Amino acid sequence: MSENKNENYEEVCFVCRRSESKAGPMLKMPGGISVCQSCMQKSIDAAVALNGGDLSKLSGQPPFMMPGMMTPGNAPAVTGKNEETGELKEVTTTEDPKTEEKGSEAPGNPFGFSMMLTPEDIQSMLGRRPMPKGVKKPSKDDEDLKIDLKSVPKPSEIYDMLSEYVVGQEQAKKAISVAIYNHYKRLASEDEEIEIEKSNMLMIGPTGAGKTFIVKTLARLLNVPLAIADATALTEAGYIGDDIESVVTKLLTAADNDVARAEQGIIYIDEIDKLARKRNATQRDVSGESVQQGLLKLLEGAEIEVPVGANSKNAMVPLETVNTKNILFICGGAFPDLEEIIKERLNEKSSMGFGADLKDKFDKEKDLLKYVETEDLRKFGMIPEFIGRLPVVFTLTPMTKEMLIRVLKEPKNAIVKQYRKLLSLDEVELNFTDEAYDVIAEKALKKDTGARALRSIIEDIMLDIMFEIPKDPNIGKVTITAEYVNGTGGPVIEMRG
Repeated sequence: MSENKNENYEEVCFVCRRSESKAGPMLKMPGGISVCQSCMQKSIDAAVALNGGDLSKLSGQPPFMMPGMMTPGNAPAVTGKNEETGELKEVTTTEDPKTEEKGSEAPGNPFGFSMMLTPEDIQSMLGRRPMPKGVKKPSKDDEDLKIDLKSVPKPSEIYDMLSEYVVGQEQAKKAISVAIYNHYKRLASEDEEIEIEKSNMLMIGPTGAGKTFIVKTLARLLNVPLAIADATALTEAGYIGDDIESVVTKLLTAADNDVARAEQGIIYIDEIDKLARKRNATQRDVSGESVQQGLLKLLEGAEIEVPVGANSKNAMVPLETVNTKNILFICGGAFPDLEEIIKERLNEKSSMGFGADLKDKFDKEKDLLKYVETEDLRKFGMIPEFIGRLPVVFTLTPMTKEMLIRVLKEPKNAIVKQYRKLLSLDEVELNFTDEAYDVIAEKALKKDTGARALRSIIEDIMLDIMFEIPKDPNIGKVTITAEYVNGTGGPVIEMRG
């Protein structure tokens, strides 16, 4: 490590993988290895036990010797040099490289050899992963952690930045912009009399509406650590899958293992609807309601121990304590079939009399999710305690034909702009007619997967063009027509000059 890195990082024990703040001062070993005092004491005790309790026999041992690392049978052959003749030859582990005789032992070496192994040799013999890098020291006193509200983007500015990449979803962009700004202000507030509670959010919207894309865009725009976790991989503690604490581990990784900076971050848990209580389940629900219960303490705020650089706790991984009190949680999910639950609630009124609502009043309503209430989420399978810790609930509207056309053309990284860039590298201009945009949007609506359908359609349209264009260097312009999209015609190709 460089000097600068040594100042910001603490050592990690090579044996137990605990950091310096957990295990205490480290002992420096040859080859850049650090060992905590506890592991070193255990090693000395084991070495003494191998020699019948005789400390005098340890005088000739290598300075770094852990029990079980080397035996005369498994140590690799090395090259030794005869000091008198200067001759190099291969010797075995029971041979002293300074001598010519096979089987001689170094004086006072109870292990039967006197060679020093490198850290890489030790790792290969132990079968362990490489030595851990240092864990970043807590930096709560750093000036970098102080939030300057003057430099924090206002909600309107965050909204404008999101609008460059995300089409539509005005209400969702406003809600998330205000939540992010309030998160900054909460971190900057030092008022001890009035403690500002965090407002975790639940984002509900159909697939392809842009839930994950909004958060990924925020990750590029914001200056706070942001981690995206997938709820489908989470299981109850003790079962195969990711532990609940793994969502905080991803945030710690995003913060470069800086605990104080991670405690100011944002976590987005995607596919949260997959944690709904299983209906009519005869087996233990280890990835549903039990995970919701495990997430309660994270959402509310608690000090938890998380592994550094791994998804699960084990003896080979250092642990760090992270307080989730100031971490903002955003949960998102499609919640399929939630519309039916909402419709059932809305149609509970009597259908008799002059003032009665018609039973099919909401059958043609395309955006039923905007009527969602806590009761609907509870019927869907979310426990009340979990819903209560997500006070801000907002929905995303389904994609319309006009929105899909805008998604094709307007965002900074629109898929049409991506293909234009690809063809421009071949010095070819790519254009789409307005009719072609209409046909593509109509095809995407039929797939009922939102904006995700656009990429598959464009990929299929552009396959033959991307294959044929590089063959002819005289092609200068390609125009995609509605006939070509429908498969009843071809693109318009113009030659150079």
